[in-house]
Amino acid sequence: MTRRTATRVLLAIPLAVALSLPLAGCGDGGAAPGSGAASAASSDTPSGAQPTTACATVAATAAPPAEVSTDLAQAPQVPPSDGPPPCDLVISDVVVGTGPAAVAGATAAVKYVGAFYETGEEFDSSWSRGADETLPVTLGEGRVIPGFEQAITGMAVGGRRMVTIPSDLAYGPQGQGPIPGGATLVFVLDLVSVSA
Repeated sequence: MTRRTATRVLLAIPLAVALSLPLAGCGDGGAAPGSGAASAASSDTPSGAQPTTACATVAATAAPPAEVSTDLAQAPQVPPSDGPPPCDLVISDVVVGTGPAAVAGATAAVKYVGAFYETGEEFDSSWSRGADETLPVTLGEGRVIPGFEQAITGMAVGGRRMVTIPSDLAYGPQGQGPIPGGATLVFVLDLVSVSA
């Protein structure tokens, strides 16, 4: 998937998914990583997807899994989870950055890997388009799914953060592309830079 295609997917989602916003991007109004319609109950549900399941109430912050690399020069891997998905957004700082913080109105350049919560199967990654590829996200514009934007807010440049995003802060009950309705998603984000 090219950067232009990823952008089209990211920007097209607000029209298709009423409960969520696209995982947004850069460029000319493209689509979100992992967009397109799929149902959790359908026979063509991606192997990384999970049907809607009961969620668990957990702390908003958690220690990161040891399997997530702290080497920012290396694409991170998302480990599978055998527990119930969290009901709310959960943030785990893998590496705490020391640079400027991402705040509302700022444009954050991030590298990311997106995967399904239960399996850890990757559905999109900026890394797959090159080690220096980033996605610009202007915080507060609502051009990405809410959980993605919330995960970046407050991060400091040089940080790596793993975030678990429940369906209502992602693509909702309708899903989008290879992401089925009700899917809980996990992203590992690296904050590369922040500009006003």
